Amino acid sequence: MPAAHATMALPRRGLRRVVLLVLGIALFLGFVSLGTWQVQRRTWKLDLIERVDQRVHAAPVALPPVEQWPDINAARHEYLPVVFQGHWLPGKTVLTQAVTELGAGFWVITALQRGDGTQVLVNQGFVPQEQRAQWLEAPPSAGSPASVQGLLRMSEPGGGFLRTNDPAQQRWYSRDVAAISRALDLPQAAPFFVDAGLPAATAAASAAPSWPRAGMTVIRFHNSHLVYALTWYGLALMVVVASWYVARYERRMGAQAASRLPTNDEHPPTTP
Repeated sequence: MPAAHATMALPRRGLRRVVLLVLGIALFLGFVSLGTWQVQRRTWKLDLIERVDQRVHAAPVALPPVEQWPDINAARHEYLPVVFQGHWLPGKTVLTQAVTELGAGFWVITALQRGDGTQVLVNQGFVPQEQRAQWLEAPPSAGSPASVQGLLRMSEPGGGFLRTNDPAQQRWYSRDVAAISRALDLPQAAPFFVDAGLPAATAAASAAPSWPRAGMTVIRFHNSHLVYALTWYGLALMVVVASWYVARYERRMGAQAASRLPTNDEHPPTTP
């Protein structure tokens, strides 16, 4: 490289170093922040799992009063054991698709009318696919009084994976409380549903020959925050390693460029 070109390249190389330094710092801080956020999320998730585990094995309590329904949320109420009374509403049943340890089938969701005029959707349990028609046409015990013990669950809006609930065709892929309540014309429906059966009775329910099969609630929380945190921290470490290699390369290139510059002892050749 001619000396003039090497001299002109030095400011450009300095600007490039500044840009790379700023970009490296931004990426490093961003990845570290995301990793730290995932660590905090993992702490929150472990605390939630512990609280739910304690909650689900507690004695059943009465349903929250109607005035508290707008404030019900998953963190404080999901899997809360409850007990309440009412009577089954005839013709107010939908079947939502389900896959359980017993295979593919449906959850039988029936509306229960309470004495205060409100309705609660109750998941009576699981039935196999071949029983779909009989449960839609003639819900058992319709109109009779009932006492329900179960776990309070939050609504599952939006349908299933790549499938949307179709009330007109009686095709339900999720337990969407608001949509089911509209389809069944329930004027004062609770914003949650209840899985019939408590964990203590799960084993007995599984051995029972009758349908629907209650007590099959699976309590599971997705907790991959540690993996996500290690991924983000790993990317931050990669930024540090990459920055070190880039810095070495830039120093080597800078040294080579500096060696090509003319010194004070050097004089350009003169022509006679």
